[in-house]
Amino acid sequence: MPKKKLSDEVVEQWPEVMDEIDIQVVPIQYMKAVEISFTDGKTWVMDLDHDLIENPNDTAQELEESLEELLDEYQDSIEGVNFVVDIAKVKADVTKRTKFFLKKRK
Repeated sequence: MPKKKLSDEVVEQWPEVMDEIDIQVVPIQYMKAVEISFTDGKTWVMDLDHDLIENPNDTAQELEESLEELLDEYQDSIEGVNFVVDIAKVKADVTKRTKFFLKKRK
């Protein structure tokens, strides 16, 4: 599977970390939306409201299945798919876990 680089917009939010990251998987709790761009100029946005998610594992599976279905159905007219990541949440979680890890090592 080819590695995906983060967009410049994302890297600008936390350049000292994000500039060197290659994407393999994005956990659903860090996704804000999925944007699907079509060749006719239209864009569909699937917002992920995490307050409404009861079981993240089921939701991730449902999202994957829905996206596969959508991509199969519209594959000839899709120009691109963008996964919008909540960088502020990623940064907060990484910082919190790093502090915890470093405290434990003292």
